[in-house]
Amino acid sequence: MKCPFCGALDSQVVDTRVSEEGDSIRRRRKCTSCDKRFTTFEMAEVRAPQVVKANGSRADYDREKVRTSFQRALHKRPVPTALVDEAIARIDQKVLAMGEREIDSRRIGEMVMAELAKLDKVAYIRFASVYKSFQDVDDFRDAIREVSKK
Repeated sequence: MKCPFCGALDSQVVDTRVSEEGDSIRRRRKCTSCDKRFTTFEMAEVRAPQVVKANGSRADYDREKVRTSFQRALHKRPVPTALVDEAIARIDQKVLAMGEREIDSRRIGEMVMAELAKLDKVAYIRFASVYKSFQDVDDFRDAIREVSKK
């Protein structure tokens, strides 16, 4: 760690403590060149992947876009907000656990469909009709058969 006082690259850790929240580490350091002390903080950095859209463009993963998808599909449906929040958290966790730099938007859509199928069959059909670009009544019929099996 570079000393903020003299710029030397060598320092010694004098004390280490975990924050109250448990999400960072505070370290007291002593410069081996000038003997001055300074504090550093360490915390985990988790980067969300880039989403590769159907047209090839890329955008940062946005949890709020996932939430909007749920809200549109669940409009006027009797599903508690707490269950929706849990479903979104599961999707976030899966996306981050993949550890990939990029993820296809299709994979996120499939995750949303899987969670909607657990929450509400009507919302699942609504989302699937847009996501899969249903063209006629047969597409709806097939989706209804599929969700009825689950």
